[in-house]
Amino acid sequence: MVSPGRVKKSSGAKGKLGRAPASGRQRIKPRDGSELVIITGMSGSGKASALKAFEDLGYYCVDNLPVELIPRFAELALQSGEIPRTALVVDVREGTKLEKLPAILRSVRKIIPTRVIYLEASDPVLLRRFSETRRPHPLGASIPVRASLRTERKHLRSIRALADLVIDTSKFNVHELRAHLIDRFTHDAGGDHSILVSCVSFGFKHGVPDDADLVFDVRFLPNPHFVPDFRPLTGRDPRVAKYIRSFPQTKEFIRRISDLLVYLLPHYVREGKSYLTISFGCTGGQHRSVMIAEDVGHQLRKAGYKVKVLHRDSPK
Repeated sequence: MVSPGRVKKSSGAKGKLGRAPASGRQRIKPRDGSELVIITGMSGSGKASALKAFEDLGYYCVDNLPVELIPRFAELALQSGEIPRTALVVDVREGTKLEKLPAILRSVRKIIPTRVIYLEASDPVLLRRFSETRRPHPLGASIPVRASLRTERKHLRSIRALADLVIDTSKFNVHELRAHLIDRFTHDAGGDHSILVSCVSFGFKHGVPDDADLVFDVRFLPNPHFVPDFRPLTGRDPRVAKYIRSFPQTKEFIRRISDLLVYLLPHYVREGKSYLTISFGCTGGQHRSVMIAEDVGHQLRKAGYKVKVLHRDSPK
């Protein structure tokens, strides 16, 4: 999972910012492609991993730049002819100075096109990450991490409201977060396909997945469990899949659900959702739900979405 690590200043573009502009010098006009990305959010949400992704994209990256230096940093970046795209991390390590960020952001946006990315995750996920890495919360080791997270969310509430993009990293590992950001920001991407879809099969007798965003009950389809030859197999077996597909309601369901999801996904993206879990349930999670998750996942891939298919209760 994404760990609450930090990265140092990027060394790949060291020394390229040049000298500060002379006092009173006329404001430099932004060049085509100029951009400043400010990464902020909860400690442990993956800001360091996000900054590394932008470094891989060719951005000049700085971690934990004092907020009061952001306007000068933007001017220096514009003055340089070599690094039109820059990214930096600003977070709760700034202390009370973080309160100045909204005003600073308004002034910086007059200098250079600026986007703010806010990373967050659920408290249980953040607590687990801090436990796994055994690192103290930036607000101090003298108080419990849970209390620090609560205080941090309160401090960041106004900044979150200013974000152009909010990403919940609860369901991302470091590789998925990196891939998501690279896909979204390559060639100024950010279209309707910048969302990771997880199609999950499950059995209702084992309970509905806690992290499901959408749940579809496929128990209305004929059950291969009652065909003796199919009972030990799963919905991934071609014979079982062919049997389930032989019923007209199966084909109709897959078509209608796929069309619905292709319609819905762009709207989820526009609301800032970066990860969607779609769960399909049958009785035991072995036959029908498995086959449906595979087929719907295939249809969404054909539509251009990044999809992973998981089978929670299916025998290995």
